[in-house]
Amino acid sequence: MTRLWMIRHGPTHARTMVGWTDLPADLSDTAALARLEAALPHAPVVSSDLIRAVDTATAIQGTRPRLDHVPSLREFNYGRWDNQSFDVIDSPELRSYFDDPGDQRAPGGESWNDVAARVDLALEGLAIGPDLIVVAHMGVILTQWARATGQRPYDALAQKIDNLSLTRIDLTPDGPVAISANNHP
Repeated sequence: MTRLWMIRHGPTHARTMVGWTDLPADLSDTAALARLEAALPHAPVVSSDLIRAVDTATAIQGTRPRLDHVPSLREFNYGRWDNQSFDVIDSPELRSYFDDPGDQRAPGGESWNDVAARVDLALEGLAIGPDLIVVAHMGVILTQWARATGQRPYDALAQKIDNLSLTRIDLTPDGPVAISANNHP
């Protein structure tokens, strides 16, 4: 069994659909970072290769071992919607993307199922010890929450995952088990 300690990166303050756009995180809330760092086990830390996740991982790493950045842990690729504000994106197309997630793809980007498959594969390859700290993105965490709870993607989108929050999922021989979501130590 591997306990996944999943942390959403620090806030970017962007008011856009930030997917693969490499925006930095605001890590000025040092008290929240210190509480996170103290709440985590001494276990390897891995992150996506986007700077907001890399820098957040560095901020909570402490003396923990660091694994190489994993591009498969990136946020959804929103294609031509990436870094666009919601008011400039075609509303019916965007509404369809969120009302019926699963196989709906962003134009030139990924679907929920695409992201879930790449993240599932990445985490299965990384989950070799009792604990793993994963610093990633809201979409990445939500795909795993849906997998662990058995929720449909649409229902999982209602689960709040704040910046600098901690979500726990256990990978067991019988499948993933949801422990807690959106905690703020």
